[in-house]
Amino acid sequence: MSHWSEGYVADVSYLHNYQPELNPLRLPLAFLNAGLAPPSAGISCELGFGQGVSTNLHAAATVNEWYGTDFSAPQAAYARQLADVSHAKAHFFDQSFSEFCRREDLPDFDFICMHGIWSWINDDNRRLIVDFIRRKLKSGGAVYVSYNALPGLASFAPLQDLLMRSVDLYNRGGSDLSVGVDGALQLVERVVELSPAFAQGNARAVERLKSIRRENRAYVAHEYFNRNWSPTSFGRMADWLGEAHLQFACSANHFSTIDGLNLTPPQQAFVNEIPDPVVRETVRDLLINQSFRKDYWVKDGRRLSAEQRDDALARQRVVLMRTPALVSKKIGGALGERMLLDRICDPLIQALADHKPKTLAELGSAVKPAGVEFAQLVDVVQALVKTGALASAQNDADIDHARPQTEKLNLHLCEQACKAADVSFLASPVTVTAVELGRIPQLFLHAMHQGKGQPGEIAAHAFKIMQGQGITILKNGKPFSTPGEGLDALTEEVLTFMRQHLPVLASLQVI
Repeated sequence: MSHWSEGYVADVSYLHNYQPELNPLRLPLAFLNAGLAPPSAGISCELGFGQGVSTNLHAAATVNEWYGTDFSAPQAAYARQLADVSHAKAHFFDQSFSEFCRREDLPDFDFICMHGIWSWINDDNRRLIVDFIRRKLKSGGAVYVSYNALPGLASFAPLQDLLMRSVDLYNRGGSDLSVGVDGALQLVERVVELSPAFAQGNARAVERLKSIRRENRAYVAHEYFNRNWSPTSFGRMADWLGEAHLQFACSANHFSTIDGLNLTPPQQAFVNEIPDPVVRETVRDLLINQSFRKDYWVKDGRRLSAEQRDDALARQRVVLMRTPALVSKKIGGALGERMLLDRICDPLIQALADHKPKTLAELGSAVKPAGVEFAQLVDVVQALVKTGALASAQNDADIDHARPQTEKLNLHLCEQACKAADVSFLASPVTVTAVELGRIPQLFLHAMHQGKGQPGEIAAHAFKIMQGQGITILKNGKPFSTPGEGLDALTEEVLTFMRQHLPVLASLQVI
C-alpha cells in the first residue's frame, strides 16, 4: 500500500495549516495560570511538522532556534524554502522519527511539540519519541502534545476501522488516495443507512461520520485513514510520558481551564476533591466526554506560591488582535455558549483599543474602577486568548530583532498568494502567533507593497490577478453581471479592509 508509511498516510500532502498552541509565547500565561514557573523556549523542536507553516512563522517571529522533522520530502523542502526566505534559525529534516531521534548533532531542547501525530503512529515510534524526550528535553522544559482522546472517540473506533480497511477497495491501480477516501466513506454511510444496531446505540459516532463528509479530503485522509489510528486516555498518556520523567502541567486549551464553562457546580466540587492529577483529569474527561486533548507537560516543573504567580502574571503583556467592534463576547465550553460579562470585558477591551501591548498589571488598574478583581481579569484574558481576540506580546527587543525576518516571510507569502491560496496566515513579531489573513486580503497587501495606495488601485491590482486565474467574485453565491460590478464590489472590500483590519495589522507589525 504505497500511500502508507509505517501505517501513516503519505501520498496526500498535509494542509498548510497553523497551530497556535505551538507558539512558545503562549506557555507563560498557561503555566502561570496553573501555578507553575513558565519554561524557557529558546531552542524548540516540532516532530511531524506537516508543511512547516507553524514552525516557520514562530521561528521568523522570535529569537528562538527551531528544529523539526517530517518524513515527507516535498513537505520538508517547502518548509526549508520558507526558512530560506525569512533567514530565521530553523532547521528542517525529511527523516523518520527513527532517524531523527537518533541524530547525535541535535542540541538539547527547551520545548518539544507534536500536533496530532501521537494518534497516527505505532507504538514503536511512540517509544522512540518518549526516549527522545527523556534524553533531549532540558530540566524545566515543556512538551506540547495533542491527540485523539477517550472517552469521546471510543464509539467511533469501529467506523474508523472500517474506513481504513475498505479504502483500498476503491483505490486500486495507484489512483489518488482521495478516490479511495470517498469510496470508503460511501461504503460506511451505506452501512449506517441500514440502521445497524451499532448506529442505534452510538448516535455520536454517526454524527461524526456526517461531519467528516464536509471536511477537506486531505485532512480526512490524514486524520481517519491511518492504520495506527488510536484514541488514547489521559491516564495512558500519563503512563507514556511518565517514562520520559514528564508531569502534566496544564491544558493548552485556555477554555478548558475555566471550570464554569465546562463543569456544573456539583461536578466542579467533586473534581476539586480529587488529589491525584491523573485521576482528576480522567474524571474531567468522562464528565465532558473529551474527544481531543491539547496539553502541556513539563520536566521537573517548579510550583509557585500564590504571590509569585500573581506577580509573574501581572508582568505578562497582551495585545488586542481585532478592532473592538469585532470582538465577540460569546465563548463556548462543554456546557454550551456563555457571554462574557460586559462590566469586565468592556473596560478591558477599551484599555487595549489602541492595539499597544499592555501588562496585566496595567489592565488590572484600568478595570479596577469597574470593581473587577485580578482573578476575574485573568479568566477573561484566558478566554479572549482562546477566541483569538487577544494574544500574548513579547518584549520590545525581541520584536525589533524579529521584524526583518517577518517582513521577508510576509512579503513572500503575499507574493505566493498571487499564484495559489495555500497559506492563510502571516507572521507577527509582536505576538509570535500567526495572524489569519485569506488570499484576497493578502492580494491587497501585495498591491500596497507594489506602491498602490488608493482603494481603487488596490482593488484593480487584486482584480487583475483574480481574473488571470479564473477566480470569480460572487455575491450571495452568484457572479456579478459585469466585470465592472465585480471591481466595484472588490473596491468596497478594500475599504472595509483598510478600515477594520489595516490598523490592527500595522500595530501587530505584520505590515
